[in-house]
Amino acid sequence: MINLLKNRRSIRKFTDETVSKEDLQKILKAGLLSPSSMGKNPVEFIVIQDKEIIAKLEECKKFGTMPLKTSPLVICILADSELSDVWVEDASIVSILMQLEVEKLGLGSTWIQIRNRECSEGDSQEAVRKVLSIPKKYGVLSLIAIGHKNEEKKPYTDEDLNFEKVHYENFNDKNN
Repeated sequence: MINLLKNRRSIRKFTDETVSKEDLQKILKAGLLSPSSMGKNPVEFIVIQDKEIIAKLEECKKFGTMPLKTSPLVICILADSELSDVWVEDASIVSILMQLEVEKLGLGSTWIQIRNRECSEGDSQEAVRKVLSIPKKYGVLSLIAIGHKNEEKKPYTDEDLNFEKVHYENFNDKNN
């Protein structure tokens, strides 16, 4: 797991090669197996492979959509906000576990934040809801751009870890 975490980096450039159906199924299984608060499973996905729809999603956020220019696969992570008051946390867990499966498969991904972001038309969530015909009760957390890597990034090392962020027993104690 530590090696997987060290190697998972945000990939913003993808090749033209499509993601296989087998790999897509594994990525979706990772999302469907993700834990949720009280087992409510409020998270749902929209799989997008149509380049025209992906291009429309680029317009749903002012900044940070560059990966959508080359990504052959995008998974929209949304959740029923009426089913769970912690849908954001549940959708976050799903998003990262799917990204870890992507890395395990040798593919690349990046999380494109949608919730609490804006586009030229206003709220990014509303813009994505409109493009993907998502009902109002669903919160849209993220778009996960996925594909075959077209850039190399060095893995993290132990030297990159900031153990100053670790506290023991209380916030003021960092010596353990």
